[in-house]
Amino acid sequence: MDIKEIQSLIKFVAKSGASEVKLETDDIKITIKTGPSGSGTETTYIQQIPAAVAQAPVPQAPAPAAPAEEAAPAKKEEDSKYVTIKSPIIGTFYRKPSPDKPAFVEVGDTVSVGDVLCVIEAMKLFNDIESEVSGKIVKVLVEDSSPVEFDQPLFLVDPS
Repeated sequence: MDIKEIQSLIKFVAKSGASEVKLETDDIKITIKTGPSGSGTETTYIQQIPAAVAQAPVPQAPAPAAPAEEAAPAKKEEDSKYVTIKSPIIGTFYRKPSPDKPAFVEVGDTVSVGDVLCVIEAMKLFNDIESEVSGKIVKVLVEDSSPVEFDQPLFLVDPS
């Protein structure tokens, strides 16, 4: 899919009045979200899927995989009681509003719905990522200043 086809798709979605359209093929993923009619705001996310994903997985040695498989179910059971906050966009993850300020949240902090947890920079725009749940931050899953993908887990929150 070339840039002209993507631009045509964006214009078509904007004129159609649809609020969100997702298009996924073997090598590209596109999400187009538009604001209320007449607002003029359009957000487009394009994610190129790496060629390695389309290839068959490389077999791994059985010895290291066995302990990992045994440990994984116990970890998943433990984490299942927590809510995972995921990245809504691709970009660079930042825990602080600026380098000289403290982090938005730390492990153990209590958060409410709407509290800012971090920012993700995408194309020179800083997007506040707000909590979807109230609870206590159990774990920060991403290093500061790291690139993140769409739907990548960022935080674990204990809603109890």
